[in-house]
Amino acid sequence: MTRYLLRRLAFLVVSLALASIVLFVLLRLLPGDPANALTSVGADPEQIAAARHAIGSDKPLPEQFTHWLGQLASGDLGTSFVSSLPVGPEVASRLNVTVPLTLIAFTLAVLIAVPAGFVAAHKRHTWYGALLSGVSQLGIAVPVFWLGMILIAVFALNAGWLPAGGFPQDGWSEPAEAIRSLVLPVLTIALVMSASLIRYVRSATLDVLGSDHLRTARALGSSFGQAMWRHGLRNASVPVISVLGIELASTLLGAVVVESVYALPGLGSMLATGIAQHDYPVVQGVLFVSTLAVLLIGFAADLVQRIIDPRLRGRLSGGAR
Repeated sequence: MTRYLLRRLAFLVVSLALASIVLFVLLRLLPGDPANALTSVGADPEQIAAARHAIGSDKPLPEQFTHWLGQLASGDLGTSFVSSLPVGPEVASRLNVTVPLTLIAFTLAVLIAVPAGFVAAHKRHTWYGALLSGVSQLGIAVPVFWLGMILIAVFALNAGWLPAGGFPQDGWSEPAEAIRSLVLPVLTIALVMSASLIRYVRSATLDVLGSDHLRTARALGSSFGQAMWRHGLRNASVPVISVLGIELASTLLGAVVVESVYALPGLGSMLATGIAQHDYPVVQGVLFVSTLAVLLIGFAADLVQRIIDPRLRGRLSGGAR
């Protein structure tokens, strides 16, 4: 296990380094000049050249990249071209919105999908089992922004129960208002995510229900609940954990859409603003932190799979020898 952890950590570092190179190069290939965000319309060439010199975009690309890597090594995400503020503290403040939004929505989606997926598989020949499968298929086809607008229209504009968007100026110092402002965004993400997860849970449960070890356990006198708890749950959870890791990572990356719909000051809206203003340090900082989070989520999901499934630990031991 120690060798596996070291290999995975080395893979994580290499992946992060490659992602940094790709982010840096792709941003420089985008059309537009970041100096334009610092100058007024109709600025003369001298003013534009001065703006480029001020932000360092007139330096050779290798020198810019080396400077950025040096900042990352010291834990510095750089300084915004537009606001001249450090990117790191701004990213941290935006994570106070994005992380709770993502984790609460993910938890709610799992609480919905796991029992619903199990029922959809175990009771697949009943009308409500078929209904759950049909609803999940329909939910996958629903765009997240469309569902968000529907929820705003129903619960905010018509009923007036919840705010249509925004977040308290004082953040989590007003916990009740902060939670109210996240209710609709959380529901939007959780409903769409749970529709996808129900299909995976249903598929994994069907595989377990038709497995030999479950039939053997039933033949030896175990009840259905006992057999599922002792033998089925672990086998069904292994493929689902992998999907959960992917869903959690995609939710974090896709927060830009939901945060735009609900005008939340999270990481996604910061990224959208940075792209619009060609603010390279902001975009690089947000994407770097997001990439790191995705890699860590994948690492954690892989580790949990190996802890749960002895077969994977056996392969790991065999590979280590």
